[in-house]
Amino acid sequence: MDLSDLRQSYTKGSNRESALLARPFAEAAKWFRAAETRDLEEPNAMCLATAEPKGVPSTRIVLLQDFSERGLTSYTNYESRKARQLESNPQAAANFLWMPLQRQVNVIGRVERIPKAESLEYFLSRPLGSQLGAWTSPQSEVISSRSILEVKLDQLKRRFADGKVPLPDNWGGYRIVPESFEFWQGRPNRLHDRFIYRLSAEGQWTPERLAP
Repeated sequence: MDLSDLRQSYTKGSNRESALLARPFAEAAKWFRAAETRDLEEPNAMCLATAEPKGVPSTRIVLLQDFSERGLTSYTNYESRKARQLESNPQAAANFLWMPLQRQVNVIGRVERIPKAESLEYFLSRPLGSQLGAWTSPQSEVISSRSILEVKLDQLKRRFADGKVPLPDNWGGYRIVPESFEFWQGRPNRLHDRFIYRLSAEGQWTPERLAP
């Protein structure tokens, strides 16, 4: 399949040194707000990259549920493939792609489990169906058919008929603690604007322009 003709010109914006905020968290928040105002479908969707200790990578799209100067938080089954990789190799990269804005943000950092109290607070805020789903799925395991999930879900609906679903022991959050942020703005002739913030040993963030 030849895809070489699938190209477009990037003309929807620019990024200048003078417009950058001092801290990348504030810059990222500014870009998130711009994505939200465009009514993009799930602007908090990110491609999360993890790797096994030997370096074999894997990626998947997950939803960012919290962003602050502490880091980027998402939730999962602690027995899933990504959780096993994060436990054995606690580093990750997250990429946000907003094509209507012709923008990307890439974040790289170390990963930590969040406290159980934080996972519980978020879990209790989820819709009932999502809470039951967390109990239902043996995430990343091979199953023989979808009916296994449907039967278990029916059982759980009866078990938690009062609507009070507790936090599963094998479910909770991970936080990426950023060590670098890259902001990418598409520009004509593939001469894109790229700026990277790196965290120094002294805890200072310094933005630098990268060649596209």
